[in-house]
Amino acid sequence: MADDAPWPSSASKRLLDIFAATLLLLMLWPLILLLALGVAFQLGRPVFFRQSRPGRNKEIFTLIKFRTLRGSEKDTESPEGKIPPTPFCKFLRASGLDELPELWNILKGDMSFVGPRPLLVRYLERYTPEQQRRHNIRPGLTGLAQVNGRNAVDWKTRLQLDVDYVETATCKTDLHILWKTLTLIGRGEGTAEPGEFMGTTND
Repeated sequence: MADDAPWPSSASKRLLDIFAATLLLLMLWPLILLLALGVAFQLGRPVFFRQSRPGRNKEIFTLIKFRTLRGSEKDTESPEGKIPPTPFCKFLRASGLDELPELWNILKGDMSFVGPRPLLVRYLERYTPEQQRRHNIRPGLTGLAQVNGRNAVDWKTRLQLDVDYVETATCKTDLHILWKTLTLIGRGEGTAEPGEFMGTTND
């Protein structure tokens, strides 16, 4: 049967996500293990940062990434906690390697490689009906907003870019976003800084 769904919610995109996530996990597991040991040595346990985020249709899932902050689990309620990261953890964030565990989220179907970044659960009640459309598809490891200014643009613009992706994205769009993401990381622009969202700090 032909897949007539729009690209962001299509079965074809999901199949490519599964294939790519499986391939990358098989190829990168030694690196993931090495990074996990590095985090354990630098920060102790837990090695992973886990947090509830809204996914497709606002269903809550547990996002997993490498922990990059010192202190207790309570201190790391968000990746932008108050205790400064070590040089090793700064490297993880700047290189985007702290995001590697999210390959598991992609394989499970919680996320996609490209889509609106999953934000905090408490923001759900703050979106306008138009902005809520960002939850019509799986959230992404990277997205249109991340390669178009990120922290240099206001939140209203970022959320509009998310909706634009939901409404207009194609396979070509995804390839462009992935390439631009790698380019930004290569220039050391791949990490988000602590900021504010709709009047509250992201912590």
